[in-house]
Amino acid sequence: MQDTSAGSNGTAKSAPVDRLARPTRLLGLKSLMAVAVGLVVSQGVMVIMLQVVGIAGLGFIVPLTIAWILALCYAASFSELSLMIPRAGSLGTYTEVALGHFPAILSVFSGYVVVAMFALSAELLLIDHLLGVLYPVLGGTQFIAFGILGLFALLNLMGIDVFARLQNVLAFAMVLALTLLGLSALTGGFAPHTIHAGDLVADFSLGNGAFTLIALAIWGYVGAEFVCPLIGETRNPGRHVPRAMYMGLTVIFAVFALYCLGALFYLPQDVMLSASLPHLEYARAVFGNSGNLLLAVAAITATCSTLNTSLAAVPRMLQGMAGRGQAFPILGRVTRGNRTPWVAVLFVAIVTGLPLLVWGDDPSTVELLLTAAAIAWLIAYIIAHCNVIALRRRYPEARRPYRSPLYPLPQIIGIAGMLYAIVYASPAPDLTMQIFMSAGVVLGIVSVIAIVWIKTVMKKPLFKPEPLDSVED
Repeated sequence: MQDTSAGSNGTAKSAPVDRLARPTRLLGLKSLMAVAVGLVVSQGVMVIMLQVVGIAGLGFIVPLTIAWILALCYAASFSELSLMIPRAGSLGTYTEVALGHFPAILSVFSGYVVVAMFALSAELLLIDHLLGVLYPVLGGTQFIAFGILGLFALLNLMGIDVFARLQNVLAFAMVLALTLLGLSALTGGFAPHTIHAGDLVADFSLGNGAFTLIALAIWGYVGAEFVCPLIGETRNPGRHVPRAMYMGLTVIFAVFALYCLGALFYLPQDVMLSASLPHLEYARAVFGNSGNLLLAVAAITATCSTLNTSLAAVPRMLQGMAGRGQAFPILGRVTRGNRTPWVAVLFVAIVTGLPLLVWGDDPSTVELLLTAAAIAWLIAYIIAHCNVIALRRRYPEARRPYRSPLYPLPQIIGIAGMLYAIVYASPAPDLTMQIFMSAGVVLGIVSVIAIVWIKTVMKKPLFKPEPLDSVED
């Protein structure tokens, strides 16, 4: 039976043949899972997860589980949206037909471009800091950070096939290293436990702010939707895109649960909170000096995996926006051979490098700026959930290869959970005002630019949605 799709007047019409057909589609389920896992599991998240454990102890499992459920909710919304409107613009395109151009531009630039800029810079700064501690001869320079950034920008310019092969290797190595660390800590095979299981159970409590830690734990799951901008290079997207996000998030939950539980047997909670590199303290406690190498492998592959995924996905978001007139047309330029959005790749690489020049080798402001930018990321998730609700109301009969299960519960739960996470976004009360001011400045600047662009260049209303069939061709 042929699927139907609603036009701008709500009437049904024949669904077009796959609108993003390419000569070859290179990304299967394994590659998409590597994208979902590889973007989410970063070195910064490795540190954040240990901070959650440092505050809640064994009770960490509660916020970790609730955050995983919230992540599955956003995966449900992005799965429905990406397959209903399978274009490279991702969230910007979905929002354009659901809420209008202003929320569309705001969602992508504040939720992805700005966040990627700070997140990638923070990751590269952490690599510099870690290697400086492990190997002092390498410290105090930014050659490694800029070298890694330049290398992965070049590799992504070579095409999606190079990206896929790299991502599979990086994600596998990272997950393997973290799993090995967690299992070794649980079994105590390399060093005897310094903290006994009975003591951990006796100290179990949900009274140490465990529920407020949901806001911190959710950072460990953001980014799985980066598979959506790659839908044009995906084999069988209707099957693989939702599965990649659900399975990837579940793998992340299992790996982090193992990683965090193992830490409790070796590190006192105050050490996890006070150490600048608690994941390094963890690896050394389990493996001694041999843990330096394992941690270096895990951290470097995590950072490279995050960087590789962002340099593949964010430029394709910008490419899609350029094609819709929501960004400079030059960002839509692609190479002749592999159709890579080369200008957008270089743009993302450049804005990633700028904070490195400003911050130098001092990572002390990373937590503040990254948390402020992450607030914008959660706002983007709220917009995605609102998109699903708006499109279900406006186009109830539209073709949807995937439907969010139990609609509208995932959307309602997701919106409420993300709002809760934003309110409790600050891991340190004394930084709350600075964090919200920084987020406000970022969102304010993006909003002004978006308003000027829509009114003077696009000459469109700010909040008038485009017809669904206008993005189906």
